[in-house]
Amino acid sequence: MKVPRPWSARTWLDTAHVASGVPVAAVLACLTLAMAVLPPLLRRNVRRLTAVQRSRLRAFAGFTLPPVPRSATWRDHRLWRQIGFHLLAPVLSAFAVTLVFGLWGGGVVGLTAFLHPVLQPPPGVFPIDLREPLVSMIVTLAGLAFFMLAPFAARAMAALEISIARGLIGPSLAELGERIETLTESRAGVIDAADAERRRIERDLHDGAQQRLVSLAMNLGLARATLTDLPEPAKEAIAQAHEEAKQALRELRDFVRGLHPAVLNDQGLDAALSGVAARSPVPVRLKVDISQRVSPTVEAVAFFVVSEALTNIAKHAHARSAEIKVRRRDGRLLLTVVDDGKGGASMQGGTGLRGLAQRVRSVDGTLNLESPLGGPTMIDVELPCE
Repeated sequence: MKVPRPWSARTWLDTAHVASGVPVAAVLACLTLAMAVLPPLLRRNVRRLTAVQRSRLRAFAGFTLPPVPRSATWRDHRLWRQIGFHLLAPVLSAFAVTLVFGLWGGGVVGLTAFLHPVLQPPPGVFPIDLREPLVSMIVTLAGLAFFMLAPFAARAMAALEISIARGLIGPSLAELGERIETLTESRAGVIDAADAERRRIERDLHDGAQQRLVSLAMNLGLARATLTDLPEPAKEAIAQAHEEAKQALRELRDFVRGLHPAVLNDQGLDAALSGVAARSPVPVRLKVDISQRVSPTVEAVAFFVVSEALTNIAKHAHARSAEIKVRRRDGRLLLTVVDDGKGGASMQGGTGLRGLAQRVRSVDGTLNLESPLGGPTMIDVELPCE
């Protein structure tokens, strides 16, 4: 924990947070008790009172609580938790302001003890005589201690109120669990939709643009072979167009294959990875041990990881060989990609590895990278199969 300094902005914000708690809590507690005479009025407006406290927590402590849903009946535990917080807040705020400002006040009085002998009445009026050097030094040291303890007290009281507010006017553990489950389902739906969209794009490119390019390349090749009596500039233009069409077709095929190869849908991950390994310019040893197929989304992520890893090895690793192991254990799909290249790869070195990690995390997987200088480089990936 970072030591708070008496002159830091955080310390003064914590102190202001404690100071603002007394008037705000007192007013809200009075309104809560006043509206308790008309229970329907209290049930309808308690969220507005809670919103005031949430705004204060956000303004001074930088802590944001999600809004509380409206309570439909008096049986709603969220309603009683809010009422309890508004009745407890004045007591907590009174204790906090007494402690924090007591320390600040004691610190100021103690640190100015050297001025007090001039202002102090004759001996006998006060129980201590600050004209005594030893007494003045002790009071000054005590003031310094109070002055240094005040930031800790302000931070502790702010943290205590945040903790109580989180429990009483924030979402309960059950609500947080439901929200996490909902977000997980929503994210899974988005991932599945994105995977389906990638497949649609691959199908459209394969059946549409790719077929047109094939036809264009064939026609240009036919014209290049048969129209031999054309002027030389025209023949060169046809030849150049033919080569460009073939290059575009090769690039489109590579792009379509990288999106979602048809063999991945038809024959599974083993066959798809075998094709990737066979096309790699670096010799690859592939070992796949999967007793049954996993979900299409996980297969797509695993294929993407291996494809991108082999691309990075071919471009950057200067490796002589690589090895890929794929196995399924205890409901997890485990991928290991190892190369004997120069090493030194890192997540901060470029967007490629960060993209791999993001793609893996999108399905609650993990990616670990080990790449010391001089190699070897090893990427370990775990993907959930369920």
